[in-house]
Amino acid sequence: MPSEVAEVPDFRRMPIAEAVRWLAENGEPADPRPDIDTASLMRRFPRLGTVQTADLRVDGPHGRPVPARVYRDPSAAASGRALVWVHGGAFIGGHLDMPEANWVALELASRGIPVLSVDYVKCHGDTHFPEPTDEVRTAFAYAVAHAEELFEVAPDAVVLGGASAGGNLTAGAVAQLQDAGEAVAAGLVLVYPVVHPNGPEASSEVDPTSPHGGLALNFAGSVEALADPHAFAALGRVDGFPPTLIVVCEKDGLRPSGEAFAAQLDTAGVAVELRLEAGADHGHINEPADPTALPTVEAIAAWIGRAR
Repeated sequence: MPSEVAEVPDFRRMPIAEAVRWLAENGEPADPRPDIDTASLMRRFPRLGTVQTADLRVDGPHGRPVPARVYRDPSAAASGRALVWVHGGAFIGGHLDMPEANWVALELASRGIPVLSVDYVKCHGDTHFPEPTDEVRTAFAYAVAHAEELFEVAPDAVVLGGASAGGNLTAGAVAQLQDAGEAVAAGLVLVYPVVHPNGPEASSEVDPTSPHGGLALNFAGSVEALADPHAFAALGRVDGFPPTLIVVCEKDGLRPSGEAFAAQLDTAGVAVELRLEAGADHGHINEPADPTALPTVEAIAAWIGRAR
């Protein structure tokens, strides 16, 4: 769980370097919302009450374990597919208990889609790309290798997906698999993804003094790495990508990145569905009470159920 601290700064008003340093020194602060823990979510949404969870740790590629959590509902009609899901957090925050991870996984599991929700190392201090991407790829490989025991599905029925920074990491992991000549996921789900160094303009041109540019550079670790197609999948070839669902939000300043990537996939001959969530803003599936959140989760479930 994120740590409790006496005073929490407003990260939106802090320079990126200061925010990263504060998080590295203090850990992620506790979420002040009183109704987003699992017990509260199950009271609010009784359909989630039969979902079973189990925490596990995957041996990571950089000498540390990768935290993960399995979600299954034995009472739900099986979809025949499973999802490895990765939360966002600007590459510097986020955890398995945030709604974007926990609530989304509970909802999908209750609809017959078992989920492995995956955490990853944050970009603090000397930690940068490719470490978070490598951890996501390793966790996905673990899920595929253990698909029968984790999910009761075939290895080739495992979908990969993520939101925001998690969308970047999952797209980057697919780019790694594609370029290594390895099997990619059965499908890819990207919710308000950031797959360009300059997300607001869907561009490779970055202003490192801007908030988004600073986060992109902090993730990449160097100006040179900003051009790496495994760090930002939109910069590379995508013809080997699996069928993909991209959800963008009407009010999201990062919407151009997802829309441009959908067009790029379509041009490359990849089966892609672009969904615009009307009235929604970035991070809306981290707010279970947001009226635009559940429609996105339902759309994800429906797409996973029919995409082949």
